[in-house]
Amino acid sequence: MRLVALFGAIAVVASVAAAHDYQFHSLKIDHPFARATPPGARSGGVFFTVENTGTAPDRLLSVSSPMAGVAELHEMRLDRGVMRMRAVPAMEVKPGDRLELKPGGYHAMLTELKQPLRVGDRFPLFLAFEKAGSVEVSVWVEGMAAGAAPMHQQPKP
Repeated sequence: MRLVALFGAIAVVASVAAAHDYQFHSLKIDHPFARATPPGARSGGVFFTVENTGTAPDRLLSVSSPMAGVAELHEMRLDRGVMRMRAVPAMEVKPGDRLELKPGGYHAMLTELKQPLRVGDRFPLFLAFEKAGSVEVSVWVEGMAAGAAPMHQQPKP
């Protein structure tokens, strides 16, 4: 009986994980997530992976969400020993390649948050690609990873 319950739990987890991936034309978008923000935070990052299974390159041109007044594509990079963040106009996904938006690298930056991002919440994020067009994904809010520092957390004025 325990074995049946275990396999049932595994099946539920697998179906939830599969539901969190999106196939859009030749692009596969995996696990869109954001980290929870503390009360008063005005910004937060969104992370996901885009895999191009097609034969032509595509570019992620922009992101938007009703959760934020402003949404931009950003990159973080080490510059002379200092981690710097800057907005980027687009992110290319070559055929057969993966674009990873992850903490400490490329990410979608949401500013002017309308409310804090709470663990367990979900919200829509719209991705605009040059060739594939626009797609809506559901972003799941997760807890802060152990040892991770919040991105751009600014208290309300």
